[in-house]
Amino acid sequence: MSGDSSPLIYDGHNDLVLRLLEISESERYSLFFKGRQEGHLDLPRIKKGGFGGGFFALYISSRNKDDDDSGDMMGPEYDLPLPEEIPVHIALPTILAEVAVLSRLERESEGRIKICTTAAEVRHCFDAGTLAVVLHLEGAEAIDDEFCNLEVLFRAGLRSVGLVWSRPSRFGHGVPFRFPGSPDTGPGLTPLGRELVRECNRLNIVVDVSHLNEAGFWDVAKITDAPLVATHSNCHALSRHTRNLTDRQLAAIGESGGIVGVNFATAFIRADGQMREDTDLDDLLRHFDHLIEHVGIDGVGFGTDFDGAKIPAEIGNAAGLCQLRAAMKQHGYDEETMVKLCHGNWFRVLEATLKG
Repeated sequence: MSGDSSPLIYDGHNDLVLRLLEISESERYSLFFKGRQEGHLDLPRIKKGGFGGGFFALYISSRNKDDDDSGDMMGPEYDLPLPEEIPVHIALPTILAEVAVLSRLERESEGRIKICTTAAEVRHCFDAGTLAVVLHLEGAEAIDDEFCNLEVLFRAGLRSVGLVWSRPSRFGHGVPFRFPGSPDTGPGLTPLGRELVRECNRLNIVVDVSHLNEAGFWDVAKITDAPLVATHSNCHALSRHTRNLTDRQLAAIGESGGIVGVNFATAFIRADGQMREDTDLDDLLRHFDHLIEHVGIDGVGFGTDFDGAKIPAEIGNAAGLCQLRAAMKQHGYDEETMVKLCHGNWFRVLEATLKG
């Protein structure tokens, strides 16, 4: 193992499952266990980088698998049009297929991967060197109006729900991919969205505010009885992108005992809002510093967006987490701070939310 892979990292967000679903079934599992040529996550690089687990997104893409909109996020200003809402009858089969992919990964891993439903299980996996997978729904389109599908997905292991991806849904409104721009882009949660927050609270499911617009964020803050969680978001004060959170939002997350997972997507890191791989790690570390200042040392973690975005070339993929840790230590984070940022803060929030 090259580099220092300790402390292990718990990650608030990755899109591995969607990427595996785009590979033929005859190859996807062997490629994951032996090593993929593309992307950010496979088992060899996970082990090399000290990636201990995280929220694995179940997500319905509106794009063709060969589409890449990062080129549209290279100018001094941009405002990408959002796709239309995806109806339940189209969303649900994709989500079930992605649950099946994770279930088969667990089954074929010979104990190297576990789908976790409690904080205690996540901790045990970290101690045992097992990849700790928590199922996360990024965008709630697969949930029906009576929440029957939510109940079934909960029984299948779902423990985190992002109310929206950026496109609009029956539950609320997400932010567009706009730079420069404010996250205050429209109305908040619908009545059904507010009821979904209450249902997630009842089931002890994490409610994720990443991708929500600002009005929706404040609706969640008023309703929820759990810590506020932004699984993969950054600081609007440093990068004026609609996807990033204002200092007022960050303060509310800190006051709730919640957490923000720092997103590695470079457009949300850079002051110029561009999706460029030649982004300095110092720019990323400024977001960690700002979050520590405005959320608190106990409310900051990782939310890499691996396999879902262009990330700094100095990291490259999960194996490059060793280089990031080295940069964090050189930046001045002591061992206690490193443990909190890498996984301790996520463990605290999981223990406060996943009570089952």
